[in-house]
Formats: sequence, C-alpha cells, structure tokens
Amino acid sequence: MAMLLPARFALGARDRFFFPLSPSRLAAAAVRRPPPFRRPPPRTTMSAADAAADAAPAPAVEPAQGDGGGSARPEGDVVVQYVVLRRDLIDTWPLGSVVTQGCHASVAAVWSHRDHPDVLAYCSDRDLDSMHKVTLEVKGETQLRNLAEKLKTEGIDHKLWIEQPENFPTCLATRPYHKSQVATFFRKLKLCK
Repeated sequence: MAMLLPARFALGARDRFFFPLSPSRLAAAAVRRPPPFRRPPPRTTMSAADAAADAAPAPAVEPAQGDGGGSARPEGDVVVQYVVLRRDLIDTWPLGSVVTQGCHASVAAVWSHRDHPDVLAYCSDRDLDSMHKVTLEVKGETQLRNLAEKLKTEGIDHKLWIEQPENFPTCLATRPYHKSQVATFFRKLKLCK
C-alpha cells in the first residue's frame, strides 16, 4: 500500500520514517488539556465515623468578642471569612500573583487566631467542605490601609498582608467571624470580579 506524501515527507533510502517534529515536540503536541472541573456527585453512603458525627450534637461555641454574650444568632448566620484585594494590583499584576496574596492573608489570619472558637468551627472536620469566603476589592493602598485601621479600631481581628521585600500592603483578610458581626464593615465594598 503506497502513500502519497509531499516531497518533504518522502521516505529516503536510509530513513524508513521521517517526522518533521522531534520526539519531544511530538510528546508536547500529544499533551491533552484536562477536562473542565465537574463537581463530584453527592455521597450516597456514609462511614460509621460520619454517621456518628452527624448524630452527635454540635459542640457549644463560646460567644465571640463583641457579641454581647447572651444574644442568640439567627439560623442563617454562617461563619465567614472576608478577603479584600486591591483593584489596582488586580489590573496590573498577573492574576495568579494577586490570588497568592489573598491566600497568604487568609491563611495568616486563620493561623494567627487558630484557637478562637469561630476559627475552630470554621476549620472543623464537619464544616471543612463548606467554608464561606467573601472576596471584595478596594481601589488601592490608601483604601486598604483605611479599612485595616477601621477594623483595628473596632476590635475586628484581621491580617493586613504586607508584601516583602517591597514592604507595601497587598490585601487584607479577617479571621472567620459570624457574618452578623462583621458584615456592616464591608457593606460598601464591591465584590471582586
């Protein structure tokens, strides 16, 4: 069976096969993109440990600072962490770099307050797969510093991430709080898009 090939692909007497691409280029061309992310189906079975955790009553959580001590929380009052990024950096830096800054601030805020009851609830095995974060934006460094100062004045635990060695603030993250406690501080900010 003869194949018709352009002259540049013609088989020579010594070469049975001629490829215009090197083996490394062929391997790179053969790499396929992964399929788009698909949410896994809900679990239909539970392990004995999961069943016991669901049957056991939730541990009592002490009221957070500034809560007043005896007020009952509404049923939908979730524990949430706020992350605030700078719009000027989003527009000028690579997206991955800005996301990394937010991750640094988020982890630092959680780790700095790791023994707080709200953080323990937020990171508990039971709620680990249902964390709530709200990512917002401010225009620039001045607005970010003003927000950090306001949160500090009001006693809201947070981490202002200072990028080193440049020594300038890139983002801010609160420790996890009940939404009703901190939502008013972030009401005027835009969602990060």
